[in-house]
Amino acid sequence: MGNSDNNPGCDLVAFIACSGCAAGKERFAGKFATCAEAVDSGFVRGECRDGCVGVGSCVSVCKQGAMRLEDGKVVIDREKCNGCGDCVGACPQGLIRMIPADATNFIPCSNTDDDEESVRKTCGYGCIACGECERSCPQGAVSIVNNHAVIDYDKCVGCSACTVRCKKKIIVDTLHDLRKLKEKVAFVRCSGGAKIQEKCMEKGIYTCEEAAKIDAKAEGVCTTGCCGFPSCVLACRYDAISVVNGTAVVDPDKCVGCRDCTFACPKKLITMVPYKGMKLVPCMSTDDYADKAAVCDSACIACEDCVRNCPNGAIYMEDRHAVIDPCLCEDCNMCQYVCRRNIIKAQQVPEYIYDQHEALKDE
Repeated sequence: MGNSDNNPGCDLVAFIACSGCAAGKERFAGKFATCAEAVDSGFVRGECRDGCVGVGSCVSVCKQGAMRLEDGKVVIDREKCNGCGDCVGACPQGLIRMIPADATNFIPCSNTDDDEESVRKTCGYGCIACGECERSCPQGAVSIVNNHAVIDYDKCVGCSACTVRCKKKIIVDTLHDLRKLKEKVAFVRCSGGAKIQEKCMEKGIYTCEEAAKIDAKAEGVCTTGCCGFPSCVLACRYDAISVVNGTAVVDPDKCVGCRDCTFACPKKLITMVPYKGMKLVPCMSTDDYADKAAVCDSACIACEDCVRNCPNGAIYMEDRHAVIDPCLCEDCNMCQYVCRRNIIKAQQVPEYIYDQHEALKDE
C-alpha cells in the first residue's frame, strides 16, 4: 500500500479525517477569517469538538490549488495534490494527514467522544470506536486511537474486511460497494402506521418524537406502530429509507447496515436482520387481539398458526406477536401460506457476494 513515512513527494496525498458537518460549519460560515479563530470561539452543545469547522485555512495555503470548499466541506483533488504537507499545519484540529496516493480505504473521523449514542446523535459519519474493524483486519492495520479508528497504511493491503465489519459503515472503500458489503440491513417492524400519522397531523404533530408521546390507545390507533414521520429518513446517509403510506420502509439493496436509523426511532421499531433471503414479521404490537384488529388490518394477531407449522421451529411468540429466528429460518413459504392475515413478508435480496465471503471466511 505504501510507506507514509518514507515515500516522498507525490507518493503522498492529503486526507482530511472528517466527513461530517457537525463541528459548527453552518454556524461558523462567513464569520471567521481562519479555522483557528472559529475553533477558539468555542463549540456549542451537540456539536463535534474534533471535526472540520469548514472555514478553509487549508485551502488558503495550498499552492497547487488542490483543495476547495464546497458547501463548507473541504474537497481534495488527489490529481493536483503533490504531497507537500503545507495544509497539515494549517488545520488547528489536526485533521489532515498525509497518506499513500494509492490508498483505497479511508476512515474519515477524528472524534474522541467515547459514548456511542452521543456520537450517533452528533454526526452520522462519527466513529463509535466499537473495534470491529480492528478485530477483523487480517493484517493488524487498524487500531483504535483516542476513541476513533486509524489505518496504518504500511500494513493495509486494501481488503474489504474492515468495510464489512464497520458497524457505522463510515469507512470509505474505493474498491468495494458499501451497499453490497454488509451482513445485516434494517427492517421496520410495522406495516400499518398510516392511522397514527393521520391522527398526529390532525393535532399539529409532525415529528416522531412528539408522536410517540400521544396516548395512542385513547386516540384509537396502534400503541406500538410507526408514527410515519421522517426521523429515520433524515438519519439515513444512503437514501435507504422512505415513508410510504404513513409507514417507514427500508430498501435492503440501498441499506448498508449502519444502524443510525435504529437509534433515530423513538419507538425502537427498527431492528437489524441478516442480509439474506428470509421471512419477516412486520409487527411488534403488544396489544390483545381485539385491540389490534380494531386499529390495524396488518397486525399480527398471535394466532400461532405460523409457530405450529414452521418445519424448523424458527418462529416463536414474544409479547403477543410472532418473531422469526433468522438463524433457523430457511426461507421456506410455510409461514406465509398459513398466516391468516397474510402479513409475513419475504425479504428478497442477493446472495452474499464474493468479496464479502472472502472478508468473512475466517470468522
